[in-house]
Amino acid sequence: MSSTPTEIRYHVNKSITVEQFSQLLSETTLGPRRPLDNPECLAGMLEHADILVTAWAGERLIGIARSVTDFHYCCYLSDLAVSESVQKSGVGKALIQMTCRQLKHNCKVILLAAPLAQEYYPRLGFDQHPSAWTCTAEHLI
Repeated sequence: MSSTPTEIRYHVNKSITVEQFSQLLSETTLGPRRPLDNPECLAGMLEHADILVTAWAGERLIGIARSVTDFHYCCYLSDLAVSESVQKSGVGKALIQMTCRQLKHNCKVILLAAPLAQEYYPRLGFDQHPSAWTCTAEHLI
């Protein structure tokens, strides 16, 4: 008996649970850099995202693109996570394309690449920016 691959479905702004989000992140190299031990933070990340594009294989969440944006000038693609079990199948590219379809024509997409994804984004047309700066809000208060 041969198994047929499950069709991947994509949704924009479909609600997901903190548990689904956490499980997906744990299946990626992004997981160690996200607060998996802080459900309150994960809930806030989901609640305050402006664009949430998800990829599903059956009932299983296999990919997410979570963005914060003004829709006109800039869109910060803060999380692009695809389960390692389906990476290199076009899911990440489709998630980014669906995110971009939610934006006005000249809106810039900005992201910080995970160390293992440094070479992925140029293949999609992203240009590397020479400087980026981060710190916690607490540090600036």
